[in-house]
Amino acid sequence: MNIEAFREYCLSKKGVTESFPFDEQTLVFKVMGKMFALCGLERVPPQANLKCDPERAVVLREEYDGAIIPGYHMSKVHWNTLYFNDLPPKLILELTDHSYDLVVSKFTKKVKAEFDAFPHQTS
Repeated sequence: MNIEAFREYCLSKKGVTESFPFDEQTLVFKVMGKMFALCGLERVPPQANLKCDPERAVVLREEYDGAIIPGYHMSKVHWNTLYFNDLPPKLILELTDHSYDLVVSKFTKKVKAEFDAFPHQTS
């Protein structure tokens, strides 16, 4: 998977925006203002940081040793860095969904109501 396909997938999800809050090379994806993914546009090989359930993160790091590592410049408990060239695209999409769903599940009642009213994006 390449960064362009990853970007398109993230943006196809409901309530998602993209921005460069840190620098001009780090693209951040947020759902209703809460970060669920980020990727360095100039990183070689292509990679992204995704939120992950802490217990699942440990299992993934063991199973995909070197391809999934503790989140670079992030909380090592809640974030993983994925190296795209070493992982099946289906797994990258599944873990992107997992990250997105984790963030959505933590919405306050107010944000959840706004999210529920938000139109779903179509690509």
